[in-house]
Formats: sequence, C-alpha cells, structure tokens
Amino acid sequence: MLSKVSRVFDILLIIAVPIGLYFAFIYAPVEAKMGIVQKIFYFHVASAWVGFFAFFITFLMSISFLISRKFIFDDIAEASAEVGLLFTTIVLVTGPIWAKPTWGAYWTWDPRLTTTLILWFIYVGYILLRQYIADVNQRAKFSAALGIIGFIDVPIVFLSIRLWRTIHPNVVQKGGGGLHPDMLTSMFVCLGIFSIIYVAILLKRLSISSLERRILIIEEKK
Repeated sequence: MLSKVSRVFDILLIIAVPIGLYFAFIYAPVEAKMGIVQKIFYFHVASAWVGFFAFFITFLMSISFLISRKFIFDDIAEASAEVGLLFTTIVLVTGPIWAKPTWGAYWTWDPRLTTTLILWFIYVGYILLRQYIADVNQRAKFSAALGIIGFIDVPIVFLSIRLWRTIHPNVVQKGGGGLHPDMLTSMFVCLGIFSIIYVAILLKRLSISSLERRILIIEEKK
C-alpha cells in the first residue's frame, strides 16, 4: 500500500516540478530592486514552510507515540524530522545567497535567522539522539520528548519578526507583504509543490523504516 501511494506522488512530482519552475522563473515578474536574485524567494519560503510543517508532524507523532506506544508513530516522527531538517538546511543555504546582494552580507544575527539556526541544531540533536541510543524503547521515548520540546522553537521562528525588530521581510500578512499578485500566486504554487515533495520523500523514508523493523525482527528471532 505504501509503495503504491509513493508511486502516485512520484508521478505528481514529474508533473508538478516543471510547473513550479515555470511559475517561479517565467510567470512571476522580476522584482524591480533586487532583480533576478529575488527568484530564490519562492524556494526559500517554500522550504521554510515544509520545514515547519515537518516538525509539526514530528510533534504530533511524538505525542501519539507516548500515548499509544505504537512504533508506527515513532517511525513517522523520525522520518518527518529528517525531511524537516533537510528543508531547514535548504532555508539556511538559500537565505544567505539571497541576503548577500540584498543586505550586503551573507549572515546577520537577525532574530529570524538566529532562531532558525537554533531550530536546525535542535533537530540535528534529535537525529543524533536516535543514533546513539541502542535500546528501541528508550530511543523512541527520549526522541518523542525532544520532538515535543523542540517544536517550541517553531512558533518562535515564525513570530520572531513580530516579537523583535528585524530586517527580515514579512510576506505572511494581509496583502502578501506588498508582493505583486503574480508573485503571490507563484509563492502559493511553490508552497503546494514543495508540500508534495515533502510527502513523496516522507513515504520513501517510511518504506526504509519498515524494512529496518523487519530486519530487526528477523535478527531477534535468530
């Protein structure tokens, strides 16, 4: 069943990715002041959205595991954290590329940037924790605790541009933060496509987790 759903999302990606590239590079107009470098915005924002959503799924699945003790929730939490870490890494790479020609520096200790970096370290810690605890039950319990506590930083990142003075633009507001309507449309298209990418990668990671558990069961029976 999992493999069939995964194939459906693979097909969706073949269709959706070229559409996303069209909207980002052709449909959306070139920004008057920043020029072509602003095009990275569509991938930067979409990656941030997926990262936040992925960590939210880890948060929910961690709670579900602690309540039910069913390892399927632990598998989903782990897989989603790994995918979220991937997309948060993309955010931290694309941000400085965009910042250099716009702000004149690759990195500033802006509240949004700093809290995002902290978020990245939290989930690196989550992945490392899972690697260094051998006992399956302990690993799942400790990981669930960190998955719940670590999520606290996600709303802090999101609200950082409202809580502190920042030079980071705010596009998630009424009117799209002054974005041209075509830019706003392109942003939402990219958000949808990156969400499909998230699900596609998550399903493949869950397939790996399923195989790992089968191998573990076979080894225990020997």
